[in-house]
Amino acid sequence: MYKIRKKVIIISVYAVVLVLFAVLSMILVPDSLTDRSVSILVGVPAVILIILLINGDVIRGSLRNYLRRQVFDKSETHYLVDFINKLRFCYSLDDFYKAIADSLEIIADCSVLFVDCEKNYILYNSPNRISSSIKVRDKLALNFPVTWGNGTYFIDDSLGIVSSYKVARGFFISSDKQHFYVFCRYTKLFDLDIYDQLFEEFTRFQSRAKTIANLSEISGLTKEWQQLADTQRSFLPQTMPNIAGLKLAAYFRPLVNVSGDYYSVLPVDKHKTLLMLGDVSGKGLPAALIMGLVMNTVKIIENKEDLVNVIHEVDKAIKGMSLQDKYTVLFLGIIDTQKMTIRYINASMSDPIVLSRSPDGYRIKPLSSNASLVGIIDMGDIHVAEQRLFRGDTILMATDGVSEVMDDNGVELGDTEIYKQTLQTGAAKQPQQFVDDIVNLVMEYNGDKKLHDDVTMMVAKVGY
Repeated sequence: MYKIRKKVIIISVYAVVLVLFAVLSMILVPDSLTDRSVSILVGVPAVILIILLINGDVIRGSLRNYLRRQVFDKSETHYLVDFINKLRFCYSLDDFYKAIADSLEIIADCSVLFVDCEKNYILYNSPNRISSSIKVRDKLALNFPVTWGNGTYFIDDSLGIVSSYKVARGFFISSDKQHFYVFCRYTKLFDLDIYDQLFEEFTRFQSRAKTIANLSEISGLTKEWQQLADTQRSFLPQTMPNIAGLKLAAYFRPLVNVSGDYYSVLPVDKHKTLLMLGDVSGKGLPAALIMGLVMNTVKIIENKEDLVNVIHEVDKAIKGMSLQDKYTVLFLGIIDTQKMTIRYINASMSDPIVLSRSPDGYRIKPLSSNASLVGIIDMGDIHVAEQRLFRGDTILMATDGVSEVMDDNGVELGDTEIYKQTLQTGAAKQPQQFVDDIVNLVMEYNGDKKLHDDVTMMVAKVGY
């Protein structure tokens, strides 16, 4: 429905562009040709076409936004849009049940039944006649057994499958042996394209909830700590993406099996890349849970260029976990290799820097903190900073496990001249070599002592 109408808009706009191009070309191009008018014959239509295409794109974008507002923001479909938006930030069944109550029951006046078919167990049902009826449950179980295929299906008053949504009185999602039934008398008014989005977010929620449940279960079994560490590492990039104009390397060494340190690389478009590195307060399972929560929250946010919103969503997600004294320091930066800039929010990270070449060697330019701790206090107004980049610039992001490692005299590495020299010398190297130099320095400076913190860093070299 929405996709079809969007295609109609595109076709219509370009059809109008072609018609106008033909008409204007006939009017403006001279009938008789001279040496001078030959260039006009070529140039004028080209200019006309470019102008029409530019304006056509503007009109097409405006019409598409208008259509989207009409379909997803103003029609009955916006009820499901609201539920999907809440579902993106659900991490447990309790979160899911609250989203159902707030969006589907209270606002949309729908009835819901959520069933674990494998265990033959009702996970949730709305307190009304349809979803609370034993007869309804038995008939649904008979019609749609545990072997039912994954997907979205329409159901009628008789609780059977219907092929046409126009006569449907509800729908259900089947995924991973769970059935999520929504009974709604105006199902026919929902735009068909919304169901793909709903199914996708529902399956993502199932995966998140299962992962967090597994982490919580594993935490009580000391013999399973390695499994917990492996699960946590799965949140981190397994390999660095291949990005034009940007070379990347990272290092991650937890103090114990699990860590509160994290990093990620998320391409925004062909020119922009979001870099993230952070450190959760404390150690052990609570820090690991918050780490996974932050990684997932940032990953599922659609508009990653809105750094202020990203920080606020992370802050809201951490506070929603209600884990006492848990917060994160966090650096978010979007590198634009076309404009050669980095836009960033530094939420109390101590070490991010840019190393730029100069006649006297590499200069160290800090990406100073411009936001408070995330997840524990009111963050107040947040502003995005921007810094110019140059070809060959090297950006270093590191947790305090790098700069705060101490020698036998209690002197922190970040305060020494050898650390500064290592940065300035290594900045000319490839990112992985630069990372290796810093890691070797950390280990040598620490000596034979046990490290007292996680060591995590990421390096980005611009212009290559």
